[in-house]
Amino acid sequence: MNVIHNVDICCGLAWGDEAKGKIVSELIKKNKYDWVCRWSGGNNAGHTIYIDNKKYATHIVPAGVFYGVKCFIGPDCFININALEQEMNYLKDAGFDTSNIYISGRAHIITDEHINIDNEKYKKQQGSTGTGIAPCARDKFARTGIQVKDCIDFPYKVWNDIASPLYGDILCEGSQGFWLDINYGEYPYVTSSNTLPYSACSLGFTHNEIRNIYGAAKVYDTRVGVDPFFEFSSSESHKKIFNDIAKIGEEYGTTTKRLRKVEWLNLDKLIHAINISGTNILIISKIDILEKINKYVFIYKNIHKECNDIKNFQKDINNIILSNCKYIEQIIYSDNPITVELFSNSNI
Repeated sequence: MNVIHNVDICCGLAWGDEAKGKIVSELIKKNKYDWVCRWSGGNNAGHTIYIDNKKYATHIVPAGVFYGVKCFIGPDCFININALEQEMNYLKDAGFDTSNIYISGRAHIITDEHINIDNEKYKKQQGSTGTGIAPCARDKFARTGIQVKDCIDFPYKVWNDIASPLYGDILCEGSQGFWLDINYGEYPYVTSSNTLPYSACSLGFTHNEIRNIYGAAKVYDTRVGVDPFFEFSSSESHKKIFNDIAKIGEEYGTTTKRLRKVEWLNLDKLIHAINISGTNILIISKIDILEKINKYVFIYKNIHKECNDIKNFQKDINNIILSNCKYIEQIIYSDNPITVELFSNSNI
């Protein structure tokens, strides 16, 4: 009988764009997973991965496809068949095997009508990506939606995850981030999905089988879309530095291509996200960007705290996080790119 052994989860602790794709990529190299799974969202999210120094971007297919690992798109996901076909062809043309990609029959189908409604109603109002996710979610919860299993000519492999549950070692690949979660984000400036690790259990395992929760954050905060709660530092001097960070850090959304808004790392929000998500291994990336501008600032208890150098910056952050987050076992700081060696040596 096939059973689940260990489940690792990678989730975003901010507003998305926290290098989850790169972290997942390195975890696949380090561990022998049987499955890499996506538990929520649709093609409104994007992951960037580098293979042999070549850049690839995916929006719905899990990163296991780049390493020959079986991929599963779960029942809480939203499927745009045309977008999925484009992504499959993109991967095939790049030389990757797509034969081990499976979609839950209970995932919901995004229609042209959903996309039209999204663009007409939500794109300007709430900064939606216009991919039809919100209207599709509306129909799902109104119980009028269309599931993958309802499509007679669905062109890809459908996995009956009730009759044949997942098995072995599983890596769950989160999309977007904590502050975009439909329940915990700054409503209504949120996505239409559950982005927190607890919702990964919709893939078909219990919380008892979770081994590690890898929480991803950047050394500064970024955000795409409308959100009046994001900006804290409003002075012109801060804004000039944020523009420099955005340019040096190449802060453009994988899906939207929009320039991301930048803010200093808000530790109050990060601590809350760590504690609610159950993160035990924290990865903070892009520390090299602050080193390039030689400015080390974070926000704690609604006050700006500036440090003289990166060493004191990391020390202060570590002390604050360890004092407030009881589940943290490891804090990892990373330059860009993230490498597998980071997961063998704690920086804490």
